[in-house]
Amino acid sequence: MLLIKELPTSESLKKFALRYPEADIKAIWEFVNILRAASDISDALDKLLAQHGLLQGRWWVLVLLLREDNLTSSPSELAEKAGVTKATMTGFIDGLENEGLVSRLTDRKDRRKLKIKLTAVGQQKLDQVMPDYYTKVDALLSALTHEQRTAVVSSMQALGANIGAMK
Repeated sequence: MLLIKELPTSESLKKFALRYPEADIKAIWEFVNILRAASDISDALDKLLAQHGLLQGRWWVLVLLLREDNLTSSPSELAEKAGVTKATMTGFIDGLENEGLVSRLTDRKDRRKLKIKLTAVGQQKLDQVMPDYYTKVDALLSALTHEQRTAVVSSMQALGANIGAMK
């Protein structure tokens, strides 16, 4: 999340260019604008989900479980799909279980194996959240034409594929 609200001005970027002549100032300006928009979108999603008593991480767990045919997955699979550590996923699952949105199931044959299942209460929660989510996403994306949306997605996928350049 980008914490700075004030993006660099052309004057401040010129100062940086003098101090760091190798800097591509236009690329830096574009980069911070991408970060700012992504941060603002994530923050808006957080606020939308908070209206429904959810945090983004927990919501993603519910969505990932809903994608499964049997509404069930292992904690490690969920962590991998969500891009978080197993410890973080355990925290998400603990909170969701406390609210009755998921349940932990142990394998009868191998009690070391654990599965997480979306409960009926969890499905009801998603049934409340998702229409609002879809409406708000449509409203946000209405600022762009379908061609612009395609271009944004394509551009973001290209940046994601090149993320190794930042390492």
